[in-house]
Amino acid sequence: MTRCWRFDTLAQTLVLASRDDHLPEVVYWSGPLDQGEDLATLSTAMAASPPGGVLDKIQPISVCPQWIDGFTGGQGAEIRDTDGVAATLRLRYDGEDPFEGGLDLRFADLDQGVLYTLTLRTYADSDVLALTATLTQSDGAGGHIVWLSAPVIPTGPRVTEVIEFSGRWCGEFQSTRTPLTPGARLRENRLGRSGHEHFPGILLPNIGTTETRGEAFGITLGQSCGHRHVIETLPDGRTQVQFGPTPGQFLGRAATSGPLYLTRSDQGLNGVSQAFHSYLRTHALNYADPDRPRPVHYNCWEAVYFDHDLNTLKDLADRAADLGVERFVLDDGWFGARDDDTTSLGDWLVDLRKWPSGLGPLIDHVHAHGMTFGLWFEPEMINDNSDLARKNPTWFLGPKDQVTGRHQFVLDLAIPEVSDELFRLIDAILTDHGIDYIKWDHNRVQPFPDPRQAEALYALLARLRGKHPDVEIETCASGGGRIDFGILQHTQRVWLSDSNDSQERWKIQRGASYFIPPEVTGSHIGPRICHTSGRNLPMGYRAAVAGSRAMGLEMDLRELTGDESARVKDDIAAFKQRRGLIHTGKLHRLDVTDPAVLAEMHVAQDDSAFIVFAAQMQPSAQTLPRPVCLTGLDPTARYAVQLANPQDVPAALNRGPRSPLHSGAVITVSGAVLMNTGLQLPGAFPDTIWTLTGARL
Repeated sequence: MTRCWRFDTLAQTLVLASRDDHLPEVVYWSGPLDQGEDLATLSTAMAASPPGGVLDKIQPISVCPQWIDGFTGGQGAEIRDTDGVAATLRLRYDGEDPFEGGLDLRFADLDQGVLYTLTLRTYADSDVLALTATLTQSDGAGGHIVWLSAPVIPTGPRVTEVIEFSGRWCGEFQSTRTPLTPGARLRENRLGRSGHEHFPGILLPNIGTTETRGEAFGITLGQSCGHRHVIETLPDGRTQVQFGPTPGQFLGRAATSGPLYLTRSDQGLNGVSQAFHSYLRTHALNYADPDRPRPVHYNCWEAVYFDHDLNTLKDLADRAADLGVERFVLDDGWFGARDDDTTSLGDWLVDLRKWPSGLGPLIDHVHAHGMTFGLWFEPEMINDNSDLARKNPTWFLGPKDQVTGRHQFVLDLAIPEVSDELFRLIDAILTDHGIDYIKWDHNRVQPFPDPRQAEALYALLARLRGKHPDVEIETCASGGGRIDFGILQHTQRVWLSDSNDSQERWKIQRGASYFIPPEVTGSHIGPRICHTSGRNLPMGYRAAVAGSRAMGLEMDLRELTGDESARVKDDIAAFKQRRGLIHTGKLHRLDVTDPAVLAEMHVAQDDSAFIVFAAQMQPSAQTLPRPVCLTGLDPTARYAVQLANPQDVPAALNRGPRSPLHSGAVITVSGAVLMNTGLQLPGAFPDTIWTLTGARL
């Protein structure tokens, strides 16, 4: 007997089949199927006959493969007893429980006292599926779970490579394309958070797929802890994908993976991105005021660091307000005795040496300018030199003789008293002050991976938002060290990277755009000399990069010349006019044939307008710029197109006469021309971004 289940979104169908009550396998994941499709016939069409030299039955890649069933690849779960002996699981169908938007499928090994539950959820108006695996043991069972994958997914027959994302501090979201070759490719993050090093998500393009064309699949794990993902091509040619929390002693007697988010597109990699963006916008992100535009942001860290002086900060607030800033954020150094990074983490009380009248005078000054106020915290961390550590020496995660990071340790949030004390301290600050925003930092990795930390963090964030629903939270972990679909259920902005180098930022933003929408991606205009790279980049370039996401500034505003201030003021005003489109539209990365150029465009949901950002990253190999072809437009419609920054056209590379487009004039062309022939942009020096606007006529 074969049991089958199907799950549909607008752009995809996923079919599970269970033969003889064994664990189900994914027998179809691709474009939408007709509702009359015979699923039992479909599942038998995927059955294979064993060749010579192998076992007498081809075992499926089930949602949780097990060796006992004759599967020779990596297992989807592993339970060991106290002597290290692995349990042999024979999981069989035990029932199902439908709920609105999804289904729980239960499979049990009654002899071992083990229950495996597959939860599959669909989301209305979203092309995303969420799959979660839960493994529990009865009270009498003696095993210990050391590994649990989210439901295992096979790759499609035309997928021959995987796109993965890795990185480092100030260099996050670097993409790597790797052919699928025999054997297992393992990426493992043992650092206790989703991490700079290995973002928990992959893309699986079919042969020939580009940004704008072809079929592609996207998978990402929504869990803010250390994780493992394995892509294994078996000797028979089939490939399985496993994602789950890092194996280790802390999974315990019950474990839950994921959820694992899946999407599929026949509109290239852009379609995958747009589905993920739509899911986050509709079903994850929880804004205090959804109708309020994402505010232009000023963070004072790179202006003052730990040196807090009320008059200086008031002056910076004055300058920020004059430029058009809408939110002022006070960063590290306001609490305890925090004069450097060796002390006071955990002592979340205002430092009356620096702030004799408290934070109120600065907050009032910021509010008088019509700006909102944000404050930096790093609640999960503790300095050994702090009152909290001296009072509670057992609250550290891991041994006291561990190597510190930035002179700090991690608090064990899984201890209820720790979370209660953090809630009490942060709640008091939020209650006593007019704060609408927290920059929530996390500047060192955990001493070992422990999924309980992420779950305790989620609970603390939910508790704080429940008490203070008007306060929004930015997730920051030395920049982009904790960005994933789990943390975005509880936060409203990501600090993508500590790098304010716009050239690096543009590449980081492109990598992140496969999963993270523009409106939550914080991007700041940095100082004239970048503090993390030493580069001096043009103001127009810095402003354009920041203005393509959630725009902000992070510099000493006193360094701006009159011309620079005027340029920033104009660019902020232009961003405010465009952010409605950028923050709600469809983001498309463009297929550009010049490797020196990285370009993207944002198209309104109703196709009424678009914005293009085309960055010259380095000198081109050819004399003339190659035309840039757009995408996502109506080929029969006509569009009014204009270059927004003709003042940046260099005379040395454009000796004239200039075309009307290059001079800033409006030209009218069809969508077919824009997408098939493209636009000839001006010649550009490196570190230039051309900004084009278009409106449907």
